Amino acid sequence: MRIIILGSSAGGGVPQWNCGCRNCVEARQDGRSRTQSSVAVSADGERWVLLNVSPDLRTQLAAHRALWPRGARATPVAAVILTDGEIDHTLGLLLLRESAARLPVYAPAGVTALLGHEWPVYRVLSAYAGVEPRTLPDAQPIALADVAGAPLGLCCSTVAVARRPPRYARTAPAQTFDVGLRMTDERTGGTFAYVPTASAVDDAVRRLAGGADLLFFDGTFWSDTELTAAGVDAPTARDMGHLPVGGPEGSLRLLPRLGAKRVVLVHINNTNPILCRSSAERAEVEAAGVVVGEDALEFEL
Repeated sequence: MRIIILGSSAGGGVPQWNCGCRNCVEARQDGRSRTQSSVAVSADGERWVLLNVSPDLRTQLAAHRALWPRGARATPVAAVILTDGEIDHTLGLLLLRESAARLPVYAPAGVTALLGHEWPVYRVLSAYAGVEPRTLPDAQPIALADVAGAPLGLCCSTVAVARRPPRYARTAPAQTFDVGLRMTDERTGGTFAYVPTASAVDDAVRRLAGGADLLFFDGTFWSDTELTAAGVDAPTARDMGHLPVGGPEGSLRLLPRLGAKRVVLVHINNTNPILCRSSAERAEVEAAGVVVGEDALEFEL
């Protein structure tokens, strides 16, 4: 299994268009920008599954030769998986409207409902090639397939990590809106766990990530009050559904107990001090053997 971090930042990217925090200022000065959260996974290096599709998708696909088209309208992107219905994880679907064939989009039932009504991406795309919505069952492994039904060599299972609907949802029922993924290469047996948003390291996350060869985990905020400390009028990290990385009850203390062979933080907000390579927080993460994810990092299992 080959895995590429297409984008490592939380919504807004780094630098965020309206942010003058230290990290955004430095990113503008040194050119070390980060695009919004997305990952590409492939079992054979030829057909790829996108995990969340950000507003930066066009730039992300162009940055990696493996994702370049092989002919006119011939994309190696075979399917999409959405872990939630947030704008920064779904807006990229609109950028795939030129597809020559319907695109399979796997998502939790709650997200599929949102994208059909409250954030009607599916209805908009129906005027183009369209998408083929496929529901991700909770905790039940499924074999991923392309639009023609050909197996992609990957098995995927999910666990619910939150039932918190996106901010734009007004009439959303009590369904699962955020999931974590565990993907298995059917040929090699390699396992990859992907949890870009998590409010806790609970039993569900332990089942999902335990013993994985590689774990990508929510690195959005270092502290619970990070945004207010930066002068932003905003809820706490936990109120937004993100377990902070730092502190005595932060994910950095809990993740080693999962037994994953490698741990990488992704979906990192522009205010997070771990983005500063010389910060004490960055040093603490690295001392724990955890990797701060970056755009274009690749892994092979």
